[in-house]
Amino acid sequence: MNSKLALVTGASRGIGRGIAEALGRSGWTVAINYKTNRQAAEETLGLVTKAGGRGFCVPADISDLSEHEKLINTVMEKGGRVDLLVNNAGIAPRQRRDMLKVSPESFDEVMAANLRGPFFLTQRIAETMINHAARNAEEAPKIINIGSVSAFTATTTRAEYCLSKAGVSMMTSLWAARLAEYGINVYEIRPGIIDTDMTAGVKEKYDRLIAGGLTLIPRWGKPEDIGKLTAAIADGLLPYSTGEIITVDGGFHVQRL
Repeated sequence: MNSKLALVTGASRGIGRGIAEALGRSGWTVAINYKTNRQAAEETLGLVTKAGGRGFCVPADISDLSEHEKLINTVMEKGGRVDLLVNNAGIAPRQRRDMLKVSPESFDEVMAANLRGPFFLTQRIAETMINHAARNAEEAPKIINIGSVSAFTATTTRAEYCLSKAGVSMMTSLWAARLAEYGINVYEIRPGIIDTDMTAGVKEKYDRLIAGGLTLIPRWGKPEDIGKLTAAIADGLLPYSTGEIITVDGGFHVQRL
């Protein structure tokens, strides 16, 4: 049993659940962060343990900076260290709306969850990682940010989401540059069209687009596609990469004539 601990934010469902389960399969202990749905988090925990890992659930709203200290204290009390931080928690706008009509409230809500919260959580976790790396140079911690193809794909009906994910990409570069001296590698996984609750409302639209050739691989992405890559990074299979963006989008990003 691998004793290393991963904190996965927003792990109660969707991509976060797929990541947690994959880490469990690799023998990790997973701190399963969730905002309000304890039952869903417990279901994720069951999948982690069934896969061969260990874990525990820890509530916190990542967008609320006042909840970060309690989150970190709980994780450190139960695990004593954080070997991997996966900044996965995120939201879409409550309503898809023409960017001419985006409200400051919607903009601020999405930015707080998708960029501001993860940035400051990483800042706090990085302090514990630096201390750990100083004592265990051969097993330096890692950070993975879950971005989106929306970082480079303009969708004018959810401008605030696109802007937040573009910010996540720069956050990845910044933390990679700042933490390199401690041997802490930082990565961004950039999902494409993934079959989750977030995309359920536009399923028919993307079914048509995928059937029409939107992606080179003609299917929806699955949370386990993101989980497999996360586990590979977590298990040290990309040791000479940092600040790297790894796209998991079925070839959506390939420009064609």
